[in-house]
Amino acid sequence: MAVTQKLKPHDYVPYGLVVTKSWLLAQGLSRHTLDNWVKSGQLASVVYGVYKRPDTKLTWQGVVYSLQRMGSDLRPGGITALIYQGLGHYLELGKHQTVHLYGQEHLPVWLNKLLPDVTFVRHNEAQLLGRHNQNGFDALNEFETKMPTDMALSFSDIVASSPERAWFEILLDVPEKISFEHADQLMQGLVNLSPKRLNKLLALCQNVKVRRLFLWFAERHRHAWFEKLDIESYTWESGSLGSGKRVLAKGGKLDSKYLITVPEEMQEEEKYGQE
Repeated sequence: MAVTQKLKPHDYVPYGLVVTKSWLLAQGLSRHTLDNWVKSGQLASVVYGVYKRPDTKLTWQGVVYSLQRMGSDLRPGGITALIYQGLGHYLELGKHQTVHLYGQEHLPVWLNKLLPDVTFVRHNEAQLLGRHNQNGFDALNEFETKMPTDMALSFSDIVASSPERAWFEILLDVPEKISFEHADQLMQGLVNLSPKRLNKLLALCQNVKVRRLFLWFAERHRHAWFEKLDIESYTWESGSLGSGKRVLAKGGKLDSKYLITVPEEMQEEEKYGQE
């Protein structure tokens, strides 16, 4: 006679992770078993409908991996992706952290109740692609990477934006939430981006502001990958740069090539990589 293996919380909730009640039930767990685990102290309720192992110390990395393990498409992107891939060393990581997540799904209502020193912010990446561009979202999946194990606190399967994609995500927020100066400091360290990936992202991107900013920053810094970009495809005649002037830096100076206003001091100083 076959022996039925007894279910254990550890089979469903690895150390460092959280799970939702709905996810547990979807795995075939009965409400009765779940209630017993909670009453016996084998599972601990973190917030309503969310559980962890009693010995677990939660981190934002563990929480994000939990989301992805339960099927969410939210992933670290933008500044968070660059910092945790070693490309934002100059940024000071204070006690309170903001973790920037990108994806089509919204943040679960419980997410920002888990960690008092962490705020999760969801960004609308659809602005890069235009409305209802599902094919574009599918194509963006190519530009993902795994976070380094040391930065991911051993959750080595955390999916994050690649550095190239993260840079485009950052440009979405310039200058409203990220200053020109901040973005410029970030770009100084992006010396090893893939020109092949950048060319694909430029073609996918339908956001005129981001395209113009990308080309302006790329020309300003002239990293080695700049020479391999398909710059000739982005002209005023083709319509790929939109039309008209864009006031981005209030009180700034107009860049005559890309018709965007940028901080005057950045426009007048010599561009990096140029004599």
